[in-house]
Amino acid sequence: MADHIATGQLLANKAEKKLFCCCALFGSNYQDAAELFLKSAKSFKLAKSWEKAGSIFIKSAKCHIKLDNKFDAAKAYVDASHCFNKTSRKGAITCLNQAVTIFTEIGQHIMAARYCKEIGELYELDQDIENARSYFERAAELFDFRGDSTTSVIQCKQKVAQFSAQLQQYQKAIKIYEDIAQQSLNNNLLKYGVRGYLLNSGLCELCRGDIVAITNALERYQDLDLTFSKTREYKFLADLAASIDNEDVANFTRVVKEFESITRLESWKSTLLTRVKDALEAKVMEEDDLT
Repeated sequence: MADHIATGQLLANKAEKKLFCCCALFGSNYQDAAELFLKSAKSFKLAKSWEKAGSIFIKSAKCHIKLDNKFDAAKAYVDASHCFNKTSRKGAITCLNQAVTIFTEIGQHIMAARYCKEIGELYELDQDIENARSYFERAAELFDFRGDSTTSVIQCKQKVAQFSAQLQQYQKAIKIYEDIAQQSLNNNLLKYGVRGYLLNSGLCELCRGDIVAITNALERYQDLDLTFSKTREYKFLADLAASIDNEDVANFTRVVKEFESITRLESWKSTLLTRVKDALEAKVMEEDDLT
């Protein structure tokens, strides 16, 4: 460990001297310094000196920028990010943003999309849903730059829809889920996920609290996918809608428990259902107070 740190520091010192000499005598020749900084950063990385490794990777990146080697600069920022992520998500996000900017500038849209998605994942870990959604949305746009409907685009759009639902922006989530379902129907690899997308869309409709809209949505889903009415997801949504229409909180709770006894719901979906149940209970209590 100590040997790696000593080697890393020695290489960093050589790089700094090379920079000084380059600036004094040879103008903008930063190539040797960039390579020395890269080797130094790798030594600090082997020593698990994450902050130091990250800061040296940044120095390497800046040398590559001076050389107009933007691709190598972006890669160095990514390396720096992965080091900083061991100690600070904020530092990791800052470096990844630098990489995304450079990859976008040089037309490397898939690379930019990949690291936009990674930023979104870091924000998700911090439970910063607003920023997470923003970066997944940008990632979807970059993945879809040439208009290809890829699995990566679908994955990012699903996240955008999920976060929109969590932020109570239900109409946006509904549109995304229905669009994804429509796109997936004609794709043999994706069509099996359609009922899940329609379930998610239906849960968002339930949160909106308009029973007519819920009924219309279920009809729309059946028109979209002729097999949907035979699924557990359809029956689940239909039973929940009936419970809401009948103002039957107990039945609503029973329907959710029965569904979860077979299919465990993700926590964000449980949150949506809790919102629906709370609204239903409040409505029933209000009407009881009036009678």
